[in-house]
Amino acid sequence: MHPIACVLLVDRAGRLLLQLRDAHAPHHPNVWGLPGGHWERGETIEETALRELWEESGLRPARSLRPFATQELPEIGRIKHYFHGETTAGQEDVVLGEGAALVFTAPAEVLDGSPYTPGTADVLARFLASPEYPRPTP
Repeated sequence: MHPIACVLLVDRAGRLLLQLRDAHAPHHPNVWGLPGGHWERGETIEETALRELWEESGLRPARSLRPFATQELPEIGRIKHYFHGETTAGQEDVVLGEGAALVFTAPAEVLDGSPYTPGTADVLARFLASPEYPRPTP
């Protein structure tokens, strides 16, 4: 299975950065997902996560990314590695490098029934309920 790295990036208000894939995406067009992408030879999976986050959003985490979950999706031949981290950036700092949109989204709106890439909604629900999710700071 091909490794994929995904980033659960949270801003100071507790909002998660979500990506709307565009109509030209080779896999899962026009659905929501997380910044991330395919592992490249010579990288660690964490390096993949950092590279993809930078390429897609122009953002870097405030501290090192930390592993959250690994998810095998044999039906699509992928193994997704989820990392989480915080950012001091806001929506105005996002540079759309890939996809139709990149939006910091309030937790209450994350699981509103929007379509997601395979496995993403499950991991988002687990992350928001976990102690790893950084609660908003005033």
